[in-house]
Amino acid sequence: MASAPALVLIGAGKMGAALLGGWLAAGISPRDIAVVEPHPSDAIRSLAAESGFALNGAPRPAPTVVLAIKPQMLDEAAPGVALWLEPDSLLISILAGKTVANLSRRLPAKKIVRAMPNTPAAIGRGITGAFANPDVTPAQRDMAQKLLSGVGAVEWVGSEQAIDAVTAISGSGPAYVFLLVEALAKGGEALGLPADLALRLARATVEGSGELLHRAPETSAETLRKNVTSPGGTTQAALDVLMARDGLAALLTRATAAAARRAGELAG
Repeated sequence: MASAPALVLIGAGKMGAALLGGWLAAGISPRDIAVVEPHPSDAIRSLAAESGFALNGAPRPAPTVVLAIKPQMLDEAAPGVALWLEPDSLLISILAGKTVANLSRRLPAKKIVRAMPNTPAAIGRGITGAFANPDVTPAQRDMAQKLLSGVGAVEWVGSEQAIDAVTAISGSGPAYVFLLVEALAKGGEALGLPADLALRLARATVEGSGELLHRAPETSAETLRKNVTSPGGTTQAALDVLMARDGLAALLTRATAAAARRAGELAG
């Protein structure tokens, strides 16, 4: 009989697959990993065949279980998930809105880490906010750090309530950035640029600006903004609009508040 897995991934959609790829790249043995995915993609099937991790094998309790299903699937999936857990298992959940209380009511888990990665995890440039409940041991927290850092940086928060704010800022944040590209491109079109050129300019601007932030971690975004801005120049004219009382900062404050509120509504 094969030995029980050390690590189980339940849900191998986009985020689950990103985590799995990060673990394999970090040197975690595929022989220690079991993946549960009712509808595996061709890529997951191929990866399982090539690397040797178990895919949809018989449930056996494991020390660490990572839950990466859609939040609305929790009730349906809970009986099957429970078969992979034992009393001392570490459960790492990336389900938006599902609290420690939600999870512990549905699953035989006491040691729970709630985590919120974001989509740049797919290229190893994600950032994850994480919260560990008091039952998580130092060794289990270290394990969670190791697994989550396989797809980027990890920031630990001291209260579970803060995870909803993390969801609103970094979890949903990539969509806001992509919308900025769309809007900037439409602005270019309105000024008479061909649509394809406007989009290329907008994409390259956001890509390059993000890389500049990445390469200058000690330099504040405010300083980088001011470096671009000449008093009385073209950038200042645009910023006067964006930084007005009802401008971009106010809009994003309302938007992130709505996202955090929705994250709280998903609990239950």
